[in-house]
Amino acid sequence: MIPYGRQDITQDDINAVVDVLKSDFVTQGPVVPKFEQAVADYCGSNYAVAMNSATSVLHLACLALGLSKGDWLWTTPITFVASANCGLYCGARVDFVDIDSQTYNMCPKALEAKLIKAKAEGRLPKIVVPVHFSGQSCDMAAIHKLSQQYNFKLIEDASHAIGGKYCGEAIGCSRYSDITVFSFHPVKIITTAEGGMAVTNDKDLTDRMSLLRSHGVTRDLSRMTGKSDGPWYYQQIELGFNYRITEIQAALGLSQLQRLDDYVRRRHELAERYNTLLSKLPIIVPWQSPNSYSAMHLYVIRLNLDKINTTHRAVFETLRQMGIGVNLHYIPIHTQPYYQAMGFEQGDFPEAERYYNEAISLPIFPTMTEQQQDQVVSALEKSMCK
Repeated sequence: MIPYGRQDITQDDINAVVDVLKSDFVTQGPVVPKFEQAVADYCGSNYAVAMNSATSVLHLACLALGLSKGDWLWTTPITFVASANCGLYCGARVDFVDIDSQTYNMCPKALEAKLIKAKAEGRLPKIVVPVHFSGQSCDMAAIHKLSQQYNFKLIEDASHAIGGKYCGEAIGCSRYSDITVFSFHPVKIITTAEGGMAVTNDKDLTDRMSLLRSHGVTRDLSRMTGKSDGPWYYQQIELGFNYRITEIQAALGLSQLQRLDDYVRRRHELAERYNTLLSKLPIIVPWQSPNSYSAMHLYVIRLNLDKINTTHRAVFETLRQMGIGVNLHYIPIHTQPYYQAMGFEQGDFPEAERYYNEAISLPIFPTMTEQQQDQVVSALEKSMCK
C-alpha cells in the first residue's frame, strides 16, 4: 500500500533522540526551548510555545485570547474537527464560514457577508480560525482587514503549513494574526511523533500559554501572590493542563527542522509532476494562489463526475483495492452527528459539501518515488474507467 502520507526518519533523527535518552533530561530540559527558538527564528516570529499536540495548542490559544462561555468561534467546515472543538472546550459556541471554490480555504467574501449579518444580529465572533488547507495560506490580508473592522482575534491553523509562505513571508511570521498553530503529527511536513507549536509576537499570550500547558503552575516569584517559602516553592495560579512536549519529541523536531525546506521543495516537485501526468484526466488538480507558496501537505484532486462512468465512492474504493492509500480531507464538520445535534444541517455550507462529494487526497510525501507516483496515476486512470 502506498500511503497518502509518511514520515521520513533519518539516522540524524535517531541520533538526536538517542542523545536525549542518554542525557539527564527526557522531559522539561534544554532541548524544548531550543526547538521553540528554532521554529520562531524560521518563521520570523518573536515567540514559540511547544505542546504535545496541535489540538492542545488550539485549546490554549483560545484560552489565552480570552474565549469563554457565550462567545463565538468561527472556522471552516473543511478541516479536522479539532479546529472547531477548541472553541467548545472553552464553553464557546461554534459556527462555520464556507470555503473558496478554488483554494478550499475559508472564503473572505463569505466571511464578510456573514460578519455583516452577525453584526446586525449582535453575535459577532470573538475568534476566527482560518485553516491553511493542504499547506496553502488563506487570504490572510483580506481576513486580517476584516478582523480590524469587526474586532475579532485571529488564530491561523497552519497545521498543514509549516514551510509555506504568504506574500513572500513565512507562514507563522505573525503579521496577520494573534497566534499561528503548527502540527507535527507524523504525516505532516515535519514530525515530533505527536506535537504542536504556537508562534506569536505577543509576550503576554506566550506567557499565558506557557503557564496553562503545565498545570497553571509557576516558579516565577514575580507572578506569585505572597512570599516564597523557599527554593522548592511553586504556586498554582490558574487551572491549567498537562500539555507539555517532551525532550525526546523536541529533539526529533529540531533534527527534522533542518530538512524542512528540502521536504517542501520535494513536495512541490511531486505536485508539479502530478499536474503534468493528470492533465488529460477528467479531474481538477489543486489551484495555487500566486500570493502563496504552499507547504504542499496534501495533493487533493476533484473528480469531474459528469465525465466519468463511475461514482466518487467507487473510484476511492477501487484505488484502495489497488494498493493506493488515498484519503479524503475532510468530511465537513457541520455534517458530523455531534455538530448536527447542535442544529447544523446538510445544505448549510454548499461549497464545502460540493467539495466533499468530489475530493480525493492522493499520496504525496518527500520519499515518494516517481515509480510510486506513476503507479498512483495508472491506478487512478483505471479506476475512472469502470
